[in-house]
Amino acid sequence: MKKLDYPLIGIDQGDAVLFSDFEDGGAMWTGEGARERRKAIRFGEPFRAAPTVHLSISLFDADTDVAIRGELTADNITAQGFEIVFRTWLDTRIARMRAAWLAIGALNHEDNWVID
Repeated sequence: MKKLDYPLIGIDQGDAVLFSDFEDGGAMWTGEGARERRKAIRFGEPFRAAPTVHLSISLFDADTDVAIRGELTADNITAQGFEIVFRTWLDTRIARMRAAWLAIGALNHEDNWVID
């Protein structure tokens, strides 16, 4: 559990298009086997340290003739940003996808002194 006992807590959020592969015959729509897409996200301002990041699917358009398989994760989380990662495999066909994200963490504050 991450405890937030700090004078300034920040919440940043957004919604990111990960891909729209049905338009141009991209691998998520036409490919088979293991496939992955990454989308870099930068926060509006840096957090004091890596925040807690929550992801949810805000748009998911898939072919229903085969099993729908997918994994959505946050990777490489830093104070400045992170990567949204979506993976699918076997014969799953995903036409397009969008992910909503929410980051919560401590922000820098004027009382934070940096001593070299």
